[in-house]
Amino acid sequence: MNPTAPTQISFAQAEYDKKKKRTRREVLLEKMEQVVPWSRLMEVIEPYYPKSGKRGRPPIGLERMLRMYFVQQWYGLADEAVEDAVYDSVALRNFMGIDLSRTSVPDATTLMGFRHLLEAHDLPKAILVEVNVMLMERGLLMTQGTLVDATLIAAPSSTKNDKGERDPQMHQTKKGNQWYFGMKAHIGVDAESGLVHTVMTTPANAHDVTQAHALLHGQEEVVFADSGYRGVEKRQEIEDKHAEVDWQIAMMPGKRKALDKTKASHAVKDKLEKTKASVRAKVEHPFRVIKCQFGFTKVRYKGLAKNTAQLLTLFALGNLWMARKRIIQGALG
Repeated sequence: MNPTAPTQISFAQAEYDKKKKRTRREVLLEKMEQVVPWSRLMEVIEPYYPKSGKRGRPPIGLERMLRMYFVQQWYGLADEAVEDAVYDSVALRNFMGIDLSRTSVPDATTLMGFRHLLEAHDLPKAILVEVNVMLMERGLLMTQGTLVDATLIAAPSSTKNDKGERDPQMHQTKKGNQWYFGMKAHIGVDAESGLVHTVMTTPANAHDVTQAHALLHGQEEVVFADSGYRGVEKRQEIEDKHAEVDWQIAMMPGKRKALDKTKASHAVKDKLEKTKASVRAKVEHPFRVIKCQFGFTKVRYKGLAKNTAQLLTLFALGNLWMARKRIIQGALG
């Protein structure tokens, strides 16, 4: 057979190609196809990926597994659910480069092995770093200012398992009048672009202020944070390494509510708080993307390590999603 001959497409593929409506899934896959730096990410993972040997089944292509792993993150699917979804969806098969008449979909066990490979070599963190290096090269990620914040991620509180206990690495905490069980995701965000540069995780009962020093990259001049970070500038770890940083901490809600805006000094304070809040609002965008866009509202795995690996990947993909228009415009320009 001539390898350069055009590939014959199936009737189902031909029918699919002629449909008029583009689904939201197709739009997301098309955008991410354009903005994900595939070759750079494969260079990060390739040294750790299994090589073809003389014995055993040859490994599935790295790019195909990386695409399947990203599909899992974008749609919040379990390993088995990803396999089923790829079999069911022509759009996903096209994205992964799979023709069922010639090759099968990687099974759930293979995807699980790929996840474990990434976790074992701390590659999700390397993926976030590589994505941010690409964004910095394009002028989309600055270093002058940082926004810090944290969000609660729920974990299953049921004890109906073999050990009869909840995940020991998760914890309960009270926020307002509501109790939560799970973990916290702490992020450091670029004040200019709203893109995430640092991710940390803790049990849910860890106070936000204890992780503030770990969310700074060391080059920022000013940091914005909500009232939960009061007193951060007095902490020893901040005085030792970040004494020169200007901390802009929000006023306590009750204290701000008590301001008498008829007084000039109080009106100025209130206006300053509005300005700080408008800057700080960007830190909420990454949380919205991973929770609402990618559907990550509850931990999928047991323990902090696996969930941290997933969060690092999600925030890397979230950065690409938030910057997609600027990346595509830059490529076209």
